[in-house]
Amino acid sequence: MDEQTRTELEAAAWRSFVGHLQKRTDVQNIDLMNLSGFCRNCLYKWLLAAAETQGVELSKDDAIQQVYGMSYADWKANHQTKATDAQMQLFEDTRPLHSEISGH
Repeated sequence: MDEQTRTELEAAAWRSFVGHLQKRTDVQNIDLMNLSGFCRNCLYKWLLAAAETQGVELSKDDAIQQVYGMSYADWKANHQTKATDAQMQLFEDTRPLHSEISGH
């Protein structure tokens, strides 16, 4: 497979993945982090890091909009629930497995 085709396929997969997460507003970031070690916040941070590496100007707000499909304030107001004590404990227990970009 040539590099251009690979890049196009990866971009299409990214858009499908992000679109799926935008539809699954019932899935909380803490659950994603606890199960997989990354969440929507990691995705927008990876997007920002990729833009910086490529010398592309991308604001944090624009990256968040691309991943969440809305502002983070709107996401929190409309979809985010308070984490339970059990979720927070699992978050702490899995901290060593979290994505490096998460900052945890």
